[in-house]
Amino acid sequence: MLAYIKEVLQEMPQDWLRLTTHRLDIYDESQAKSQFLDEFEKLYNNNVSDQKSLSQLPTAYDYIRLGHPLSSILEWAIAKTYALKTESVISFQSKTVPVLAVLRKNLLENKSTRILYRGDLPTGFDATALKAVYGYNFELSKLDEGAAITAYKGSTVLISAQSRIATHTLEDAVDFYVDTYGDLGSILIINGEENNTYVGDIQHVRRRETVAMTPENTLVALESLVNTTDFTAKKSTKEADKVKVLSTIKEITQANSKALVGSSGLSIQYAIMMGLVAEAQEQHPDKAIKFVVPPNCYGGTNDQARRVAACLDNVEVVDLPVDGDNDMVQSVDRVLTLLAEQDAIPYIIAEIPTNPRVEVPDLVKLKEVLSTPRRTPSGDTAIDPVFILDQTFCPNVHFLGDDDYLSTVRAISYASGSKFPSGGKVTAGYCVANTKATPLIANIEKHLTICDNEATALQYELLAQQLPSMNQRIADAYVNTRKFVTFISEVLPDAKINFVSEELAQEGFTPSVFSLDLPTKGDTPAQRETYKRALNHKLINLMITEIPEESKYCVSYGQLKGVYWTIPATSTQGTTKEGDKDYIARVSLSPNMDLERHKEIFREFVSDM
Repeated sequence: MLAYIKEVLQEMPQDWLRLTTHRLDIYDESQAKSQFLDEFEKLYNNNVSDQKSLSQLPTAYDYIRLGHPLSSILEWAIAKTYALKTESVISFQSKTVPVLAVLRKNLLENKSTRILYRGDLPTGFDATALKAVYGYNFELSKLDEGAAITAYKGSTVLISAQSRIATHTLEDAVDFYVDTYGDLGSILIINGEENNTYVGDIQHVRRRETVAMTPENTLVALESLVNTTDFTAKKSTKEADKVKVLSTIKEITQANSKALVGSSGLSIQYAIMMGLVAEAQEQHPDKAIKFVVPPNCYGGTNDQARRVAACLDNVEVVDLPVDGDNDMVQSVDRVLTLLAEQDAIPYIIAEIPTNPRVEVPDLVKLKEVLSTPRRTPSGDTAIDPVFILDQTFCPNVHFLGDDDYLSTVRAISYASGSKFPSGGKVTAGYCVANTKATPLIANIEKHLTICDNEATALQYELLAQQLPSMNQRIADAYVNTRKFVTFISEVLPDAKINFVSEELAQEGFTPSVFSLDLPTKGDTPAQRETYKRALNHKLINLMITEIPEESKYCVSYGQLKGVYWTIPATSTQGTTKEGDKDYIARVSLSPNMDLERHKEIFREFVSDM
């Protein structure tokens, strides 16, 4: 097996190392990871390892942060050596989150947890904060060298640092092995049939609060495995790259706070949420915490907020309708008035522009409603909100400077680095705060460290390369998008296009994504909806078939070249409630693409409607 993997590593497609999002047309979410490994195992059984065969394997995961071909193979190989099911081995970039994943499930099931460790605990592990802020319960003790592990009523987690990927004897008294590998991350081994029910829950923690071991680190781990050697530390320029990244983010955002950079957009969002929970506990220990979230926003944001609320009695999610017939300003005003009456702590998470309808609220009025003092029933001044802005679609717009849109309210902005900041090269995300919210950054940084979710050396390196050209790429991609939108409105005037107005573009809102509501027909709403959904797929299939070198069925945005097409309801809104989903086509364009060819194929689509 190891000899075969060695051949695979020599022949593997470069996409396995370099892509952050994959094609959805060769991906079946219901068989994520398993389908890839089923086909990979067939190649293994037939000793086939040529690059062409490997490149034809189905997509393992839609986002590389959730897992990818190399992480799937690493987990498969380790499981084989232990004679375990593949799903019992899960790799993480973080060394602490696998432990947190077990603690989370046991909290919800009211089950005891014992954490044992050999050597030193992972640097960020903070037992006090995990109990006080996350609500987790556990016993913690260090194992002496050679000490036997006794039976325990509950779950036993054993953490141990390793210098190479190697196997050790699995003991019945240990339910979860967390082997840590320095900068490479960690591998969780689920031991015992009785613990199989943990697999899905732990995978979901990896999906929502952190990332899988990154491709480049997984490659180092696989090389250690097949060569039975210790890891060789690569020469890193991380510190210099980090300095450049932080100064570039400050330059781009005009924010006064220190920037924080996480392993993904959701990693940084989780640090923001838990940092704010900690802040609320310190400043207002007796008050309820309300995370105010649009019900149809990106599924990861929506799901993560609800997952935090599920673990903590005093945290609740409140819906904030923002799209279509709902106005964000009016919704914010209404919700803040309601929460003042409850004397609660309001933390608002919102995307500007909204996704997928690409709407921008009246920012002057938004600032007014966020700044308006409100009273509690007892006559005290209500706690002012923190506005947490996901500006992934427009990371170039200034919101947080001292003279900018949100300068007078506590505001934090974050962005997914897998989009424009890196041009699709890495998954890292970052956040900054305005002057009023700068005191919040310390707690957010603390929880980024607790979850061991800081960006990796390669992520910093690629951001350092890509961030300086970001604003120019955004401007160039917007030009292509405006031209394509104008063309579509001319050849298919009955289509409803959601895109920013020319006036908003003048104010700096220049996204390169738009959504397309195609004209439909039918006697009933159900018939019209069915017809429209089929038309969406017809358009996307035509584009990716006729222009395969540029058009992809993919969920990304801000890429360096080509055009990505998706239907949010079936991709980015995966965990959103059905009634809040948008079955429309979302299109994202880049600065480097053949616009005339895309117009030509779209014209063919219209003539065939």
